[in-house]
Amino acid sequence: MAMFTMNLQTGEVKVIHKATDWLNHLLFSPTDPKMLMFCHEGPWHKVDRIWTIRTDGTQLTKIHTRTMAMEIFGHEFWSPDGKTIWYDLQTPRGEDFWIAGYNLETKRRAWYHLNRNEWSIHFNVTRDEKLFCGDGGDPGQVAKAPDGQWIYLFRPELLANRGIDDEKFVQPGVFRAEKLVNMSKHNYRLEPNVSFTPDRKWVVFRSNMFGRTYVFAAEVEKAK
Repeated sequence: MAMFTMNLQTGEVKVIHKATDWLNHLLFSPTDPKMLMFCHEGPWHKVDRIWTIRTDGTQLTKIHTRTMAMEIFGHEFWSPDGKTIWYDLQTPRGEDFWIAGYNLETKRRAWYHLNRNEWSIHFNVTRDEKLFCGDGGDPGQVAKAPDGQWIYLFRPELLANRGIDDEKFVQPGVFRAEKLVNMSKHNYRLEPNVSFTPDRKWVVFRSNMFGRTYVFAAEVEKAK
């Protein structure tokens, strides 16, 4: 198992990382072409999933360290400015739900809490990181949500720190949720995979709620 780069002008191939792990989900930083995020694939409760590496093979870095049995984290994605890695975090699996962020420059961490129904298979964020979205999940997903079949809009809110101020501490917050689309007719064997349009006016996703699979867009701004 190896990760490699290919120069499209010269055809030169370089192996940058060899491992016995199952390597997957390679994602370049949107702002630094020499920074690559990848994962160790497999059962989330058994792997250290999220990693970064420079494209010359240096600075291999683990992004999240497990602190309890059955803690899982994954479906990682970059912030548009390339400074933060966001990911689904559960402490433990299927019981307590967060969207966690790690800032590569400051090394600070922020965790935003959500309830069982608001957990989503995938999340995404606007360019200014003021809004998040999620695609929900049916009762067969890890959250076993009784009413989770929605396209969600989330407004992140950090909680005021009235305790010890330590930069090594996780900064806690919550997601304030708004339901955008009822997905009760959607078969979640097809993952909706939400994203924002660049102007943050629409949440785009796919759905089979009418039988065949189509692409949909839900307006972010509430109707007047």
